[in-house]
Amino acid sequence: MNRGKSSESAVLSRVARKVSIPPGSGLKLGIGDDCAIFHPRGATEDLLFTTDLLLEDVHFRRETHSAEDIGYKALARGLSDIAAMGGEPRFCLLSLAIPRWANRAWVDRFYRGFLELARKTATPLAGGDLARSIRLACDVTVCGAAPPNRALLRSGARPGDHIYVSGLLGGSALGLSGAKGRALKRHLRPEPRLALGKFLRDQVRAHAAMDLSDGLSLDLRRLCLASGVSAEIEEPPIFPGASRQQALHGGEDYELLFTVSPRAHPPDDFEGLPLTRIGTITAGRAGSILLNGKPLAPLGFDHFQNS
Repeated sequence: MNRGKSSESAVLSRVARKVSIPPGSGLKLGIGDDCAIFHPRGATEDLLFTTDLLLEDVHFRRETHSAEDIGYKALARGLSDIAAMGGEPRFCLLSLAIPRWANRAWVDRFYRGFLELARKTATPLAGGDLARSIRLACDVTVCGAAPPNRALLRSGARPGDHIYVSGLLGGSALGLSGAKGRALKRHLRPEPRLALGKFLRDQVRAHAAMDLSDGLSLDLRRLCLASGVSAEIEEPPIFPGASRQQALHGGEDYELLFTVSPRAHPPDDFEGLPLTRIGTITAGRAGSILLNGKPLAPLGFDHFQNS
């Protein structure tokens, strides 16, 4: 690591050490998972909160992403976090910093894409903020809900658990590289796995879960670190045309990574979406991963390492 350079996880860990939750607070889970969890006094459900930035020339480029696609993706990222926790969305907030190049028609198309997904997933836009900026930036907060103490966490994996992923990996990275067709659609219009998340929570009784936003190699490491375990995996299912590297390390697939008891038997697919066992949770050094018996480096996308 370069002097003065850090990782996203290291920054978050430093911040988390400075944060304390007051006694009696309804905050049940803070920094470190896909969502924070808050239980209002007397409520019949836990509330899930997530927030995601979408930045011009970091998460998208105007030359390759339409205004509708950018709006759609801005909300999809947050909804994927809700899906990973096994939650149902309740509402969202959108803060949008608009540069001078974005005229009224462009802004209207952005909201068209955003609200298309909001309607599809019953996630009404409840408010937000507007500002001027040199480059376009938006911050989306999504509130979701889950039954009390039933949200899926990264920290629940246990030695002996079987490791699964949904879908085929590497499609978004393939689309980002210039491929057209299904791969480009996967990159521009990711599908939050909300129904699958609920299924994993209620029917499969998954022990741990998270969404694959930064690449399997990095996100599996994060799940293992949160659970204090290690993992041994085989080759993941690969999107047609994608490379092995794209499937292992490419980001923005927004599929679900989850672990289950060895006594559980998830179906081979959920509503046509493949569910593939790729390995086993082990009791080795926390965060270490073996692929086909050899160490797998966490080479997925990290804003502080890849910048």
